[in-house]
This record gives sequence, C-alpha cells and structure tokens, in this order.
Amino acid sequence: MDPKNLLIGSFGAAVAAADPLKILPGHLPAPPSGRTLVVAAGKAGASMALAVERQWPAGASLEGLAITRHGHGLPTQRIEIVEAGHPVPDEAGEAGAREILRRVKTLEPDDLLLALISGGGSALLSLPAEGVGMEALKATTRDLLMSGARIEEINTVRKHLSAIQGGKLAAACRAPVLALIISDVTGDDPTHIASGPCSPDPTTYADALSVLGRYGVKPPQAVLERLNRGARGEIAETPKPGDPLFSRVENRVIATARLALSAAEDFFHSHGIQTRNLGDRITGEAREVARTQEALVREIARNREPRPVAVVSGGECTVTVRGGGRGGRCSEFLLSLGIGLGGLASVQAIACDTDGIDGSEDNAGAVLLPDSLARAAARGVDAKKHLADNDAYGFFSALGDLVVTGPTRTNVNDYRAILIL
Repeated sequence: MDPKNLLIGSFGAAVAAADPLKILPGHLPAPPSGRTLVVAAGKAGASMALAVERQWPAGASLEGLAITRHGHGLPTQRIEIVEAGHPVPDEAGEAGAREILRRVKTLEPDDLLLALISGGGSALLSLPAEGVGMEALKATTRDLLMSGARIEEINTVRKHLSAIQGGKLAAACRAPVLALIISDVTGDDPTHIASGPCSPDPTTYADALSVLGRYGVKPPQAVLERLNRGARGEIAETPKPGDPLFSRVENRVIATARLALSAAEDFFHSHGIQTRNLGDRITGEAREVARTQEALVREIARNREPRPVAVVSGGECTVTVRGGGRGGRCSEFLLSLGIGLGGLASVQAIACDTDGIDGSEDNAGAVLLPDSLARAAARGVDAKKHLADNDAYGFFSALGDLVVTGPTRTNVNDYRAILIL
C-alpha cells in the first residue's frame, strides 16, 4: 500500500471505531414500564437514532426527535430527524430544540429519557434563553468561532445563553435519564460535549463574561445584558455538581478519540509499522501544534530511530482567523507542518476531522506528501501566502490532496498521523 493510501486507511480505521451503528447497541437499556423518548443532538444524531431503532424491541414504546447537521440525516421510522445549521445555529435547530424540551416535560417517573449526545450538539440544540434571540446567538457564535477560543470556553458562553443546555434538559425531566455520549472534546467530560444538556455545569455567568473579555468578543447588547444580570444573581445559574436532580441521571461516554487512536495504531501495526501515540489531548493553535510535532519528527529522523514509524495524535486545535481564505484547523495544521519540514524526505502526514468536515468546508482534511511544496511551487501556489490567508483548503485543493469523505455521522475530534518511512 502506498503511503498516501496507508494514511487514509488509518483515518478510516479511526472513524470506524466510533461508528454508532457498531458501538451503541451494547449500551442500550431494557425498555421501561412506561414510554421511551429518544432525543438526539449532534453530527452523530441520525446514526445514533437509527442504531436505537434497529435494536429496540418492536413491541416496546419508542418515539423521539433527533437534530443533526444539514446533509447528515438518515431514513428512520420511529424517531423524527431534523436537519439544522452548524457551526452557526439556525431557526431549524431552534424549533427542534423547542420541540424536544416540550416533549421532555411530558415524561412521567415510570418513563425513560434516552438522550443521544454527540459533537456539534451545541450549535444544533440551540434554544436561546429568554431575551437573547437567535440573531444575537448567531452573532456571538460566529465571533467566538473566529476568536481562537477553545471549545470548552465557547461552550461556557453557550450554556449561559441557552434554555436547554448546561444541564437544563435533564432538569426539565421527571423521568430517569440515560445520556449516551460520543465525545468530541479533550478529556471526555460530558459537561463540555454538546454543552452538556444532561450534565451538571461547574461554570458561571462570570466565567462566560471572562471568556468574551479574554478574546475581545463584543457581543450584541441582549447577550451582554443577560450575562451581566446572571453575574449579579438576578437570573438563576445552571444546575451545578451535587444538585439532587442528577441522582436520576446517568451520563455515559461510549466513544472517544482515545479509542479511535488505538484503532489507528492497530491498523498501522497490521502493516508492519510501529507507532508513537502522543495522546488525544493535543490542543492549541494549529500552527503551534504543527511546530511542536515538526520538532519531534526531526528528532526521530536525526536519532535514526527504528522505522517505519507513525506518530498519531488526537485532540482539537484552534485557529485565530485573520485571513480571508478557506481554512479548517486540520488543513492549517498540515500546511504549517509542511512549511516547517520543507519537503523532508520520507515524511508524509494526514490531518482530518473525524466528522468528515474540516471547519465548515466540504473536506475532512488533507494529506501532506514529501513533494507537496515542490508541486505547489511548480503550479505557482505559494504555501506561505496561503497559510497567512488561512487558506490551507485552497493550497491542498490545488494539489488534489484534500481528503473528502462526506459526512461520517460520528465525531471524536481531530485525527493526525505523521508517517516516517
């Protein structure tokens, strides 16, 4: 297998390890004596809902609603699928979230709320708190996404602008709650995944204001007023750890980046390639992460360590957008790595988002080959100019080295592998 296909194959193995149709059935509970309401939110929402439908007893009560990203839906029979906006929320997501909250409030103690949570749910399950409004939420989300803030920081703000996130969905339910969760955040803490609709929230209104100030985000007046009122104690906080309501709630993480990396390692091992796993908690600016990993690659090359070897890592980088190009954090990591390596022989790499979408583009990521910069220069494509303009997409598109998978309908964060032959 040539290096490019080897790298793409490793990414496929990582994604397959987080396929809801394979992993979710083993976590399903027995049907309750009453109703079972399924609510789902995230890029894996439709596939998780379909997995439940396929395994649930035909004669047992089952109903529900799943909100997923536009283009990520699947045909289901008993659970309604709604497609909505991501990464910026829209009115379809708002309407779906409102309907979910309405249905949850109808449950009785002998019923069951089965919540299916995955990455992307923060935007898809968007029900603005009273007085905020969807336009203000959209504007704040856009600015935060471009600011370089970490996802945990962005979600701190979202929770305090939401009528359903930050534990509020569980708080609205009188029935037992089982949340099955596919993690797209470092650390796999349910409070950060889809802004934790069924999880206690340790953050505060003051924390949300701090995030906005740290990144210089100036939100609409309605947002600022709500956060300030909350910080003054005029609006109730989100449910906190230790709240008795969570005694009837279980948050269970069923898929993680760690398991995906392990599957990728197994793939490389099956092809006679050693691995070095840097872990699933790599964060920071994509360009800085690339510089760190470039230094590691050079060290491996300099010390003549046994080869071939694949350096794998997961986590979520950030990009502070200053240019006008078509970017994506995975592609930006890869372009920065390529510039740093300068065409180092026998080194190639892949960086892709496991949901099949790098940022908001139509690719999962890209592949970097030893001759990528040389091929680009021959076409008049300046790598450094593309990086300065946050246009890694344009760079790799010109080379035909984008990785395009379409929606994977799962999401366990970014995947990176650097192969040294």
